[in-house]
Amino acid sequence: MIVPPTAAAPMAPPVPPLLLPHAKRCRTVAVAAVSSVSLSAFIFLCLLLLDLAPHRVLYSRLSASSDLSVSPSREVFILPQDTVDNPPSSVTEVPQRRDPHRTPPFPPPPRPFEPPKPADSAQATDVEARPGADSAGIKKCDVYLGKWERDEEGRYPLYQPDSCPYVDEAYTCQENGRRDSDYLKWKWKPDGCHLPRFNGTDFLERIRGKRLMFVGDSMNRNQFESMLCLLREALPDKSKMYETRGYKITKGRGYFIFKFAGLDGLKLSFDYDCTVEFVRSHFLAREGVRINRLGNSNPILSIDRIDKSAKRWKRADILVFNTGHWWTHGKTARGKNYYQEGGVLYPQFDATEAYKKAIKTWGRWIDHNVDPAKQLIIYRGYSAAHFRGGDWDSGGTCKGEREPVKTGALLDSYPLKMKIVEDVIKRMHVPVVLLNVTKLTNYRKDGHPSVYGKKVIEGEKTSKRRQDCSHWCLPGIPDAWNELIYATLVQQQHRQ
Repeated sequence: MIVPPTAAAPMAPPVPPLLLPHAKRCRTVAVAAVSSVSLSAFIFLCLLLLDLAPHRVLYSRLSASSDLSVSPSREVFILPQDTVDNPPSSVTEVPQRRDPHRTPPFPPPPRPFEPPKPADSAQATDVEARPGADSAGIKKCDVYLGKWERDEEGRYPLYQPDSCPYVDEAYTCQENGRRDSDYLKWKWKPDGCHLPRFNGTDFLERIRGKRLMFVGDSMNRNQFESMLCLLREALPDKSKMYETRGYKITKGRGYFIFKFAGLDGLKLSFDYDCTVEFVRSHFLAREGVRINRLGNSNPILSIDRIDKSAKRWKRADILVFNTGHWWTHGKTARGKNYYQEGGVLYPQFDATEAYKKAIKTWGRWIDHNVDPAKQLIIYRGYSAAHFRGGDWDSGGTCKGEREPVKTGALLDSYPLKMKIVEDVIKRMHVPVVLLNVTKLTNYRKDGHPSVYGKKVIEGEKTSKRRQDCSHWCLPGIPDAWNELIYATLVQQQHRQ
C-alpha cells in the first residue's frame, strides 16, 4: 500500500500492481516536496527568531565589534548611590576571553542622528530600572552641573601621587616639593545624581580589543597620563602594561601607544588586547611653514585643512579630542601673516574667527570619515586657567591656592570658544559626546602645578617668575574627566 503524502488525507485504496512503479515515483516527488517546504519553513523560522532576538544578546558590550554609537545629548545615565558605593560582583567580574577580531554575523545598523539638546535643557529625570547591576534603578542628569565635595571616606585620590611611572615631571607636584595635599581629596558631585565610581577593571573590559585615542594639545596629554594611571591600578601584573616602542612620556614626543597585554603572550582573562594612545595635535587643523622673500621660514596654520595626524585617528575606536589653549598664544592670538585658507595667507585675521573655521574643518572631517555605528567620538571642553596678576608668560601666578573657588563671577564664566564648539557639534551628522568640563574646572584654582612643575633640588630656590596655572597636578582634576568618560561608557551600555 502506498503511504499518502499527508496524514490528514483519507486512506487510498490499494494500488494495482501494474501501477506500482509510477506510484513510487509519485511518492518520491511528494516526499521531496514536503521536505523542501519543511526546510524552507525551518530556515524562515530561524531568521525570524534572529530578527526578534534582543540586540544586546547578539552584540555584547564586551565584543570588539560592539556598537559604540551614542546620542550626542549631554544627559548621562547614572547609577544610584547605593549601587555606586557597593558595586555588585557582576560589574567587576572578569568574563571569559573573547576573540577581539571576531565580527558579529549581522553588523548593527547605524543609529539615526539625534540633534543634541541645548545646554540649559538637561533635566534630571528617573529612568526605568534595569535588571542586573542596575536593578536598584538608574538616573540621568546633566553631570557637568554640580559642585566639588570633600571626600570624607578616604577614597580619593584614586591612585597615590608617587605610584604611577607614567606622569611626566611637569605634573608630579607632590614629588616636586608641593607639601599641601588637600587638593587631592575632593570629588565631583553632579546635581541630582551620582557618578559611578571609577572601576578600572570594568573600564578595561569595556574597551577590550579596542583603541582609545586622545588627540589634542598638552592638556589632552595631561588627561591621557591620568587615564594610564587609573587603568594601571586595575592590573594584577603592572609590568604587562607598556609603551609598544619603549618610549618614555616626554614633552618632545607627540605619539604614544600603551598596550594592555597578558602574561608572556598567553591569552588570559586579563589580556585585554587594547591600547590607550596619545596623538599630539595643537589645533586639529594643519600646521605648516612658509618661506618668505628673505628665505626665512615662518609658521602658518591652514584652517581649512585637517591636521596631518588624521590618518592615525581613523584607526581608533574611541576618540577624545581637544584644542583651545594654543589659540591664546602670541602668534596665534595676533593673527598676523599666520592663518591660511584656500591657499591664501591672510595678512591679518581674527583668532576667534580662525578658531571657528578650524573647528568646522574638524567637524567636516568627522562627518566624512567616522562610522558612528563603530566609533565613539568625544570632544573634551576647554579647561579653565587661573592666573592672577598676569598670564602664563607675563608673571601670572596661582601659588598658594589650597581650596576650590566657592563664589564669584569665575564660576559662571563660559568662554566663547565653548559656544562655538557647541554650535558646530549641534550641526554635525555624526553624534559627538561633549565632555563639557569647563564649569567643573572653574572651581579648581588649587589644582595647578604653579611653581611645582619641576623637581626642586635641596637648597635651590624655586623660580616664581613663570608658573603653570593651566595644566593640572596628577593625581588631580583630570582624573574626574576620566570618571566622566567612564560614565559615558556606562551610558552607552544602557542605551543599547
